[in-house]
Amino acid sequence: RHYGGYEYPQQGGFVPPDMMQQQQPYTGQIYQPTQSYTPASAQSFYGSSFEDEPPLLEELGINFDHIWQKTLTVLHPLKVADGSIMNETDLAGPMVFCLAFGATLLLAGKIQFGYVYGISAIGCLGMFCLLNLMSLTGVSFGCVASVLGYCLLPMILLSSFAIVFSLQGMMGIILTAGIIGWCSFSASKIFISALAMEGQQLLVAYPCALLYGVFALISVF
Repeated sequence: RHYGGYEYPQQGGFVPPDMMQQQQPYTGQIYQPTQSYTPASAQSFYGSSFEDEPPLLEELGINFDHIWQKTLTVLHPLKVADGSIMNETDLAGPMVFCLAFGATLLLAGKIQFGYVYGISAIGCLGMFCLLNLMSLTGVSFGCVASVLGYCLLPMILLSSFAIVFSLQGMMGIILTAGIIGWCSFSASKIFISALAMEGQQLLVAYPCALLYGVFALISVF
């Protein structure tokens, strides 16, 4: 149209170029649209990545197989420790054992959760400094806390006996000394295996015995 010498396009006369292309005809039926992808293609696209991912518990640092192997190593003092498994910062088992130790003390009428965690933190810090001075390879704080926490398991047996029997007699002293030796021997065995400290087990067992002796005093008295 021409108005005053200017040319204006007619209404609806402008069409974008992309709309000028010929559209594909619809081949589906009513209420039955055609699928633009197949489930097999989606499975092939995502399946490999999902299968390669590790389990959620392993991503959180919880491996039940390693926890069971470490527990068996502590319960069997003469069993050879696997240094590759023990040199891990696994704190799931130690937390459970600390809670179990505090729970058995609670059943015996002793509310000592604060002392258990406080002594554990101080003992782990002291062993961390001592082992770094004695070993050539060095050790992380998480590894020390993991080993000392797993070796607390025999002390749970001692606190469980204290619920029923009194440990202040001669039999209690012998049982307590045996449990302290059990815990310290297991911890020193694991440390020398993980840190390649051959011939230094007695030197490592002595400070471990001092630490577990404090836990034994809490259980007895």
